[in-house]
Amino acid sequence: MSEVTVRKEKLKALVVQKLTEADVSEEHASVVADVLVHADLRGVHSHGVLRTEHYVKRLKEGGMNPKPKFVVEQKGRSAALFDGDNGMGHVIAKEAMDHAIKLSKENGIGIVGIVNSSHCGALSYFAEQAVAEETISMIMTHTDSVVVPFGGSEPYFGTNPIAYGFPAKEQKPIILDMATSNVALGKVLHARELGTSIPDNWGVDDNGNPVTDPNLIKHLLPVGGPKGYGLALTVDVMTGVLTGSAFGPSITTMYGDYGKNRHLAHVIITIDPGLFIEKKQFLSNIDQMINELHEVQPAEGFSSVLVPGEPEQLKEEMRSTEGIPISRSIYDYLKP
Repeated sequence: MSEVTVRKEKLKALVVQKLTEADVSEEHASVVADVLVHADLRGVHSHGVLRTEHYVKRLKEGGMNPKPKFVVEQKGRSAALFDGDNGMGHVIAKEAMDHAIKLSKENGIGIVGIVNSSHCGALSYFAEQAVAEETISMIMTHTDSVVVPFGGSEPYFGTNPIAYGFPAKEQKPIILDMATSNVALGKVLHARELGTSIPDNWGVDDNGNPVTDPNLIKHLLPVGGPKGYGLALTVDVMTGVLTGSAFGPSITTMYGDYGKNRHLAHVIITIDPGLFIEKKQFLSNIDQMINELHEVQPAEGFSSVLVPGEPEQLKEEMRSTEGIPISRSIYDYLKP
């Protein structure tokens, strides 16, 4: 399938137009577009502008609230519960992260539980939001049931991603953003969009057999077998169970029930790097770690050792100048 290269500014404007046509405010549409274009810039197309059509469908059918009223309830000095009123998860998570950063700057640590949200996009965006304020962050979200638990033959947990952000002094920050499945479901959708094959360890068909045709995947596999399964469980406990939201198979599906609110939960934890040592020392130590990792002798087939998030940062630099490749069908949907 053919691709089109689009400048990030134009791509953002196209997404904003589609969302405002679906009754989303320009302010909120701009945040959503930022998050989606951020993902495409970093080469994470599974969470990029290909999601726009889905969001518009859910907005038009009543599954997301285009005009939410957020409510923040303090739960002590360092904790808060953020009710997103079933708005767009990207905006909810961004505002909740702002509040978490404020809490950690005041108290050393902050935790914000988020309820009544929806799909919030790439968690790396919010990790970058925190490191820009020289704040450590951990972000978790659960998703609907699509991953087979280790030893099982049917799905229970979602891809349940988790992200960390660590600020540095001179170097770029360390950003780890990963699904607890071998891949995010969006990567399967992106392969379907491009008509390309996939590795046989991404997922299985109805009979539990590994497949390389993305159209045949019914369920995903956990990363690292029992380890990914354990991480997925942990994320669901820390989000759905901890906040009193749905969990496991009781979560409303993303692709289906478009008229129903998903009531997703996220949890954000932020830490002031100066909590235990001087902040300058922490930032310098992260620089040292990055430099030492770069000096590690690379294995055969590798040119160097990179830190988490660095491949995406390099791609973002290139695409910010050269433009973002997206599939022709997605571009045709977005353009007026």
